[in-house]
Amino acid sequence: MPAPRSSSVQQGTGQLAPAGPPATAARHPAGTSGEPAPPAPAKQRDAFFDNAKYLAIVLVAIGHAWEPYYHGSRSAAALYLFVYAFHMPAFTVISGYFSRSFDMRRDRLQRLVTGVAVPFVVFQTTFALFRYWAGDIDSFTVSLLDPWFLTWFLAALFIWRLTAPLWRIVRWPVPLALAIAVAASASPDIGTELDLQRVLQFLPFFVLGMCLKAEHFSLVRRWPVRIAAVPVLAAALVFAYWAVPRMNDAWFYHTDSAEKLGAPWWIGALMQPAMFGCSLVLTACFLAWVPGRRMWCTALGAGTLYGYLLHGFLAKGSRWWGWYDAGWVHTPWGAAVVTFIGGAVVTLLCTPPVQRVFRFAMEPKMRWAFRAAEPRTGAEGAATGKQPSTPP
Repeated sequence: MPAPRSSSVQQGTGQLAPAGPPATAARHPAGTSGEPAPPAPAKQRDAFFDNAKYLAIVLVAIGHAWEPYYHGSRSAAALYLFVYAFHMPAFTVISGYFSRSFDMRRDRLQRLVTGVAVPFVVFQTTFALFRYWAGDIDSFTVSLLDPWFLTWFLAALFIWRLTAPLWRIVRWPVPLALAIAVAASASPDIGTELDLQRVLQFLPFFVLGMCLKAEHFSLVRRWPVRIAAVPVLAAALVFAYWAVPRMNDAWFYHTDSAEKLGAPWWIGALMQPAMFGCSLVLTACFLAWVPGRRMWCTALGAGTLYGYLLHGFLAKGSRWWGWYDAGWVHTPWGAAVVTFIGGAVVTLLCTPPVQRVFRFAMEPKMRWAFRAAEPRTGAEGAATGKQPSTPP
C-alpha cells in the first residue's frame, strides 16, 4: 500500500546547478546563447509496476470479501488460501524494490513521515472511531502500538525502510532476513506491539525486493516463464483445496509464533522457509502475467494506498451490519457478485478523484512541520567535494 531540495539543484529539473551565476556563456548547457537549459522531462512511471500494484490491491480486497465464505465452502476457502499465499508477499516485494535507494537523506525521511507515519496515525485513529461508532468496541481508545486490521502494513513499511541502509551493506541480506523471520516464529514472547511478529516474518520479502533489479522482473515476464506459471498456479490451487481441512490458515497471516499456533518451535523453523519459498514462486507466477503496457488501470497503481486503507471501512462494516446474512449472498452467483463488488469498490477508491479528496490524510505536504535545510559551510562543502548550498 508519498521535499525540499537544496538550492544546488535546479527546481523541477533534478540537474546540478552552480552556486552562483556562470562566468561565461560556455557554462550554459543550452549553448552559447546564454539561455538556460530547458527543463528535463519528468521521469515516467513504469506501467508494469503500477499494473502489478493495482492487481495486487484488487486481490487484497477480494480476499477480504471472501473471508466470510471460508467456513461454509471448501472451494471458497481454497481460493482464499491461494490468494493469501502471495498477494501481500507480492506487494511487499514491490515495496522493497522501490525502497532500494532509501537512506537518511532529509527529503526521504520527510517523505517517510508524511507518506507513512502520518497516514498510520490518521487511520489508526479513524479506525478506532469507526469501531466505536459501529459498536465493535465499548470505548473510544487509540493505541499507536497496536495496529488494527490494515494499518499493520504502514507500521511495517516504516520499520522496514528505516532498516534499508543496513540491508545494503550486509553480505547476505536475504538469508539474514529469513533467519530473523525464523527466529521470530520460534519466539512466542515478542508481543503484539507494532505487530512485530508480522513485521519480522514478512521482512524477507521486503529485503528480497531491495535486492532485485529491473532485469529480474523482465526475466519472469518471458513467455517460457509465463507458460510454466499456468500449471504451477493450477497445482497451487489444487494443493490449497487439499490443505483446507488439514492446515491452519493462520500460517498465511504471519501474525503468530509457531507455539501460539499449536506447533513446536521447530515446526515454525521449517514452515518459515517453506512458506517463503511457496509465496515467492506464486509471486513470480503472478508477476509473470502482469501486463507491461499502459492500460486503463495503470493510472490506478499510483493510488493503491488509498484503495488499501479506505476499503477497510466497507470490509469491516459489511460484517458488523449483516450484509452477508442475506441468503442469496451464499449462492454461487451471490459469491460472484460479492467478488465483483469487492474488486469494483477498491478500483473506485484508487481513482484520481478519490486521491484528491483524501490526499490531505494520505500524502500531506506538512511543510510547516519541518525546519528549513541548514546551509553547508565552506569546510563541509570542500570535505564532500560539493558546492556550498543555501536553504530553499
